[in-house]
Amino acid sequence: MKNTKPEGMSLPDWVQQHMEIAQQSAHLNAFVHLFKDEALVAAQNIENAIAHGKKPGKLYGVIISVKDNICIADRPVSAASAILKGYVSPFSATAVERLVAEDAIIMGTTNCDEFGMGSASTHTIYGAVRNADDADKVAGGSSGGAAVSVQIGACQLAIGTDTGGSIRQPAAFCGLAGFKPGYGKISRHGLIAYASSFDQLGFIARDTSLIRLAYDICRGTDDFDSTVTSTAEAAEIPVSTARLATLSDFFPESNVFTQQCFRLIHELGKHFNLTTTSFNGMDYLVPTYYILTTAEASSNLSRYDGVRYGLRVDEEGSLDTMYTQTRTRGFGAEVKKRIMLGTFVLSEGYYDAYYTKAQKVRRWVRNQLETLFQESDFILLPVTASGPWPIDYKSNDPLEVYYSDVYTVLASLAGLPAISIPVDFENEKVHLQIIGKPNNEHNLLAISEKIISLSLK
Repeated sequence: MKNTKPEGMSLPDWVQQHMEIAQQSAHLNAFVHLFKDEALVAAQNIENAIAHGKKPGKLYGVIISVKDNICIADRPVSAASAILKGYVSPFSATAVERLVAEDAIIMGTTNCDEFGMGSASTHTIYGAVRNADDADKVAGGSSGGAAVSVQIGACQLAIGTDTGGSIRQPAAFCGLAGFKPGYGKISRHGLIAYASSFDQLGFIARDTSLIRLAYDICRGTDDFDSTVTSTAEAAEIPVSTARLATLSDFFPESNVFTQQCFRLIHELGKHFNLTTTSFNGMDYLVPTYYILTTAEASSNLSRYDGVRYGLRVDEEGSLDTMYTQTRTRGFGAEVKKRIMLGTFVLSEGYYDAYYTKAQKVRRWVRNQLETLFQESDFILLPVTASGPWPIDYKSNDPLEVYYSDVYTVLASLAGLPAISIPVDFENEKVHLQIIGKPNNEHNLLAISEKIISLSLK
């Protein structure tokens, strides 16, 4: 495993070294909060316990960051929203507890799009996250801060969330590996919900072996989340006989970026059994995804009303006035847009026309992929249709950024595991997305490690 603590260096010194990196890169807005004192105390406590005979945990020496929509006990969590600014969580997410139990040290919480709604980490009250390779460009989103925290070397592992590509796309923009397990593999207890039937915790790192270790630690049933499956991992697929497939619809000839990925995939055909087929439903993916996720968001975000927690705007007037003013001031423009869209598609007269049809399309997508996986083990696709765009870019087409998710929402609609990996090809880092079958997370990580290790032209 790469980036482990040098032999002879104390754990507090190792933490201090990483803390200085984070502080020197403050202009990138990757972190919302740095827990310097707490991290140093945790490091010393771990050292003391080991000195008294405790066996080091599996993540000893691994420093992690936690996305600002995942709860840590007695630490602020806001989902990058004004409506939750200053809120302190009374408990930790199950995944966080499991990582810390194996001696991972939390560096801090990372910036993101508000409630995970965005593809650039610019919809945030803390200022846009900037890409460390070019600070004038975006880091991707919504887990942009998580990606940059690893990109700059402030931590080895970032835990984030992926609803429709929010780990895979920023990982690609920052030259890293980003892994979304299948739906229900990791407990969502302690995650501030966006769209509950899509949300999944996952990881960003330079090293896929570290991702595998973190996944194995975090996965498994949880009394606080009944959606977590107890299904065992599928049988091992020998990498040498793995069947790869790609979908021709996802590689427009006019797009130089995706065509390079297409050439990479066909180069992989020299090393693996590769077939090319079609999907014939690409145009349905983004509309279906946004109808369903905004519908769920409009329900999930109704809890933020100023009564129990978060922002409360107290002005003279009725209770309805307080609700209205709190939500008006507390939510950002993008979140308001998605709440209104979700409310619309669930409203009387439109529910069947939009929401019900979108659910049927989601089922159709799953069926299509089940059919494809009868003849293949993994599906290879681009992660995005472009690289990072300028941080101040304003599109005249409000749907342009939404449609940039078309490559990543396929796995999300079907609840399948997927990973974004950097591959050396044509003297560049080309990012490749690999989608696996249900319960094939280990096989997905194994094929990813093999592809990364290949010497391609």
